[in-house]
Amino acid sequence: MEKITDHLSALREVMKQNGISATIIPGTDPHGSEYLPQRWKERQWVSGFNGSAGTAVVTLEKAALWTDSRYFIQAEEQLKNTTFELMKMKMPETPSINEWIISQLKEGEIVGLNPQMFAHHSFLENQNQFTFNNLTVKSIDLIDEAWKNRAELPQNPFFMYEVEFAGKSAGEKISEVRKEMHKANTNVYIMNSLDEIAWLYNIRGNDVNYNPLTISYAAVDSENAYLFIDEEKVTPETKSALANEGITIKSYLDIYNYLKNLDEKSHVLVDGNRINQSLYEAISSASTIKLIPSPVTNLKAIKNEVELDGFRKAMVKDGVALTKFFMWLEDNIDNNINEVTVADKLIEFRAQQENFKGASFGTICGYADHGAMNHYSATPESAYTLGSKEMLLIDSGAQFLEGTTDITRTLILGEPTAQQKIDYTLVLKGHISLAEAIFPANTRGSQIDVLARKALWENGMNFGHGTGHGIGHYLCVHEGPQSIRTEENSTTLKPGMIISNEPGLYRDGQYGIRIENLIVVQPAISTEFGDFYKFETVTISHIDKTLIDLDLMTEQEIEWLNHYHQFVFESLKPYLNETETNWLKEKCEAIK
Repeated sequence: MEKITDHLSALREVMKQNGISATIIPGTDPHGSEYLPQRWKERQWVSGFNGSAGTAVVTLEKAALWTDSRYFIQAEEQLKNTTFELMKMKMPETPSINEWIISQLKEGEIVGLNPQMFAHHSFLENQNQFTFNNLTVKSIDLIDEAWKNRAELPQNPFFMYEVEFAGKSAGEKISEVRKEMHKANTNVYIMNSLDEIAWLYNIRGNDVNYNPLTISYAAVDSENAYLFIDEEKVTPETKSALANEGITIKSYLDIYNYLKNLDEKSHVLVDGNRINQSLYEAISSASTIKLIPSPVTNLKAIKNEVELDGFRKAMVKDGVALTKFFMWLEDNIDNNINEVTVADKLIEFRAQQENFKGASFGTICGYADHGAMNHYSATPESAYTLGSKEMLLIDSGAQFLEGTTDITRTLILGEPTAQQKIDYTLVLKGHISLAEAIFPANTRGSQIDVLARKALWENGMNFGHGTGHGIGHYLCVHEGPQSIRTEENSTTLKPGMIISNEPGLYRDGQYGIRIENLIVVQPAISTEFGDFYKFETVTISHIDKTLIDLDLMTEQEIEWLNHYHQFVFESLKPYLNETETNWLKEKCEAIK
């Protein structure tokens, strides 16, 4: 079996042959994806680290990997005996990637960057910083030569996503995009983000885990729309359906010929934070390039009424599955079940629902101190056996044709400690505060993030992750551009956007707490001061009341929880048998 040190040696040999002194290997692919096919798991191949966030750097003498606090424990374990040094991001002693590289290299040495793996703006930022420090940047794919027996790209056929679920035809969406192109004085639009292509053309696929995407590129001009995709993935039915929407199929790598042949009349719209540098470099110098945010990003983020209705239907299905699951969990807690078997059982219950298409991400099931690792992924080797003495955090989601779900619940099946109840209640207070928010139009997520943290901050507590992320419609579980987090994001929250509400608290070595629902931005009131928005909570699953310290709750907060539980019970009751109904009724019983 090959070792990571063998992979490093192979890479360094290729670096020497090409005069490269350092290279950066991000954990992404030419499409800027979160989940990757095997062929593009380059960072994992070179380092052994398989977390969703992290960047490897290799010089001729050293190797280091940067990741955030979610993965410190995992990275320490996976980097053992690899010669990789763990760089803990956002720690005071940790240099940035580029600072470290600059400190390792001599003036005039060359940094090799694979242009396929960097968005244009990111590539330029690196290039400018290295050049300023008297280093040279070279566009070069080093890994491909070093990685022997590399997997081929998947060739799974894609399928059409029907308008009854999407709400709009591909032709209608393309017309909307052309209007945005016209406003920007452009006539060609290039896309390489798989979720944007899937949304625009109403196609879905099976090329990566969890996200229903198909590997492809796309281009829209004033007259034509193109899908660049391996022809093995195209069926006569999909080709005909796309043709009916004005979309022409071309080979996957023909995107490069298309870009090279653009003429002086071409005014090309590209998103510098999305288009990879390799595509950018291929655009004909005869054409004019305009770098602006992708019009599809904002169009996709604001769900139409059919999509919103689909989400609500998906939440009912998810709520039914979760009710059955939590009942099963209570009945089997003493039957030697562990974190892995529990995650599998949850998928089994979801799979009983119509139009289930798989999990929307790998289930995070953390018992006791594993819950404090907020992106923990259980394995048969690491899995704890569950019991009634400790807290259990389960973060999970499903893909239904109607929509994508993402929910976190924290519970205990025994008697909680006073501190556990305090911690849980403070998290719940933050969750409720955000859920009840009313805010003016043009509000950014960073302006209301404090609502989810206020109760924690007042007690000297905090959590290190964002409070809310966008979510796709039968697409990616993590979707922009909207977010709720302390970091600034210029995107304002608009009606139709769906976002998560998931404050948490993590005590290392003890337990983790997170309570997550999905919420939809909705109009609230209009006054002489302008338009104001609110949130509609659409996730439908009970919140564990045994962990609540009622002395810390206000009457308004208790009222919110009672109304939410009434909504949960009334929504799910028609789909449950008598035993399940009685069980849920008890869980949703109003707090007096």
